[in-house]
Amino acid sequence: MQTTENHLKILQLINQQLRLPSPPAIAVRILNAVQKDDSALTELGEIIATDPVLTAKMLRVANSEFFARQGQISSISRAMAVLGTNLIKNIALSFIIASELEDTGASRFDVNALWRRSVTAAVSADLLAVLVNQKVEDIFVAALLQDIGMLVIAQTKGDHYNKLCREAGLFGQSLSELEKDSYGFDHQQVGYALLQSWQLPENICCPLLFHHEPEQAPSALSTAVDILHYAARLADLYTSRCRAEKARHLQQELTDRFALSHAQTAQLLDDAAANSRNILASFELDPGDLQPYSILLQQANQELADLNMGNAQMILELQEARDKAERLARELQDANNRLRELVYRDGLTGLYNHRYFQEALKYELSRAARYKTSVSLILFDIDYFKKVNDSHGHPAGDVVLMNIARAVSSAVRPTDIVARYGGEEFAVILPETNAAGAKVFAARLRRCVEGIATLVDGQLIYVTVSAGATTFGADCYGVSKDDLIETADRGLYHSKQNGRNQVTVLELATPPR
Repeated sequence: MQTTENHLKILQLINQQLRLPSPPAIAVRILNAVQKDDSALTELGEIIATDPVLTAKMLRVANSEFFARQGQISSISRAMAVLGTNLIKNIALSFIIASELEDTGASRFDVNALWRRSVTAAVSADLLAVLVNQKVEDIFVAALLQDIGMLVIAQTKGDHYNKLCREAGLFGQSLSELEKDSYGFDHQQVGYALLQSWQLPENICCPLLFHHEPEQAPSALSTAVDILHYAARLADLYTSRCRAEKARHLQQELTDRFALSHAQTAQLLDDAAANSRNILASFELDPGDLQPYSILLQQANQELADLNMGNAQMILELQEARDKAERLARELQDANNRLRELVYRDGLTGLYNHRYFQEALKYELSRAARYKTSVSLILFDIDYFKKVNDSHGHPAGDVVLMNIARAVSSAVRPTDIVARYGGEEFAVILPETNAAGAKVFAARLRRCVEGIATLVDGQLIYVTVSAGATTFGADCYGVSKDDLIETADRGLYHSKQNGRNQVTVLELATPPR
């Protein structure tokens, strides 16, 4: 394990550069429930049953070919009796964490590809542990989460991290080494820090530190780390190029490490793909062209027969056509990414626009309602902005807007959302922020703008803002995003009426039950 001093230094770097998301409330309840000996089964079933969507997914997985044991399973209590409390816990945690750590699209990180690879690795880890007769507790969820640090980094670093990932793929460099060079830590360490902060069991957290560097793992973790390492290699086999060469090397390494026969490794490769297709559907992920390796070989043999192996020119042309199609697909993806950015960004300030704000507020309100957390909304606009345009001209007013946008963007957290609501009016969405926190931030925002000086034609322009804020809390019910907007807007109106350059925080009015 890492030394305490080194671990604390890395953790400090992670906390300085990233914001580790809070654990989902339902995941905390599940972990607490399974620590109780007598009532664990009953309480775990009751917790899962409170979420109908989660329950439906759990039963679909429990009845899949991968997990099914004794006939049709129609209830969570039956699933726990047949499959065991620990397995049901792991399946539930897998769904909850995968759902919680969805990407909003702002980072442009291919989160679906990450989860497809992670699910395939989780299935492979479970199969490999059984094949080598090693009972490794929680190996399925550990394999599913082994690269979760990549998503956390991507959500903060955005395009810079995407470039690192592409560089690692194009030039065969170690992504972990590139991450350490750029940030001082890698995604293994971020994943470990995240899951530890969520208080997941050590047998899930600790192997994550070494799955890309199994030779550095302490002996107590060597079996779990090796299984995770080779499970990731199996997932890579089905999510990357050069499959034939990778399959040959992987089969040999599995034979050497676990004393498996060629027939056993070939069956493992096939089972990993076949079972992953079923589990991917439960995670609402498209398995794409994921096929067992033996079928891929059969298809390749048929293609060779159809092409006539003696015609080298036809094979070369096919390879060139595939390369061209892949290049065009990448160019189209880049164009789509740029178009999406234009659709959601305000052309003057670079902030999110009104359309994106509406979608983001709806999402954050739904998330807060589901997990019983808070979300706050601040609306503010510039006082006497018409006088700025009239006195200095609209180009000067545009510079004032850009300066304010830049200052507010620098003042928020990575998870906060700043948007240009319209004209000189702005909006800030603060996830997991209560009323007291919103009030403090709104006051700081007001002072921040008050101190901005915009120099235009040798003249300094100072402006102030008036703001209204409100908070959706765990005790709120029957509230829509329009209710939040209307309440924050009333607060903004009160601030204007009471002299401007101030903040008014109003409570949400909830309808009677």
